[in-house]
Amino acid sequence: MSISDISPSVPTALDGPDIPPLWFVVPDGFHPLPIAATPEERAAGAADFVRELFPNGDDDLWTPAALFYAGLAELMTEGGLAFSAMGLFGIDDGGIAHCSFTVSAVASDHPSVEVAALGLREIMTRDPLNDARWLDLPCGPAVSAVSMREITIGGEMTATGEDASLLTGQIQVWVPFPTGPFTAVFTLDTAAVDYWGEISDMTVAILRTVSFTPPEERAAEERVTEERVAEGS
Repeated sequence: MSISDISPSVPTALDGPDIPPLWFVVPDGFHPLPIAATPEERAAGAADFVRELFPNGDDDLWTPAALFYAGLAELMTEGGLAFSAMGLFGIDDGGIAHCSFTVSAVASDHPSVEVAALGLREIMTRDPLNDARWLDLPCGPAVSAVSMREITIGGEMTATGEDASLLTGQIQVWVPFPTGPFTAVFTLDTAAVDYWGEISDMTVAILRTVSFTPPEERAAEERVTEERVAEGS
C-alpha cells in the first residue's frame, strides 16, 4: 500500500469555549490523541486510543501506554493544543511511515484575513530555514512554512550506543479565521522524508478541506454551485 492511497475520514471539528468553530478532514490512517477537558475524559480517551493503536496488545501493554498518553494529553491541553494525532501508513516495502499532526488556535487581533496572512508571510520569510509561501485555500488565504532540520539522537536512545543524526521535515500552515480574532496553526512533523512528496500531497489535501462553515452548509453551497455550472454548460 502507498501512503497516497489513504481514504478520507469524517470531518473533525475544532471548537473551544472562546474559539469560533472550524472543520477539517484527516485520512483514516490518523489516530487522534485523547485531548479532553477533564482527567476522567482523558483517561477514558487514552484507554480507547491505545487499544486502537495496538489492537494485538494486552493489559500489560495497554495499561502503562494509556497512562502515558493521558499524561501527554494533559500537557497538550494545558499548552492550548486543540487536536493532535499520530499518522501511521503502510508503505510499499512493508514498513510504516509515521508522522505527527497537530492543530491549535492562537489569538490574533487582525482586521482582515488578508492583512493577517501578509504579516505572517513577512515573519516566516525572516527565518532562512523556512520555505514560506502564500496559499489560496478554499477557506481563504493562508501561509505555509516548510523546513528540513537535522536532529541528533543521543546514544542512550540508539541500538549502537552512539549518537545518530536524523533528518526531519515540518510543514506548518497558518490559516487566519474570518469569523474571529484567531489563527489556526496546522503542523505536520515527520522523519519519513523518503516519502516527503506523498506526505506533502496529503497535507495539501487536508488543508483543502478546512472550512469555517458547518459541513452540511458547505455541502449545500457546493451543490448549488454545481447546479449553476451545469445550467450554464
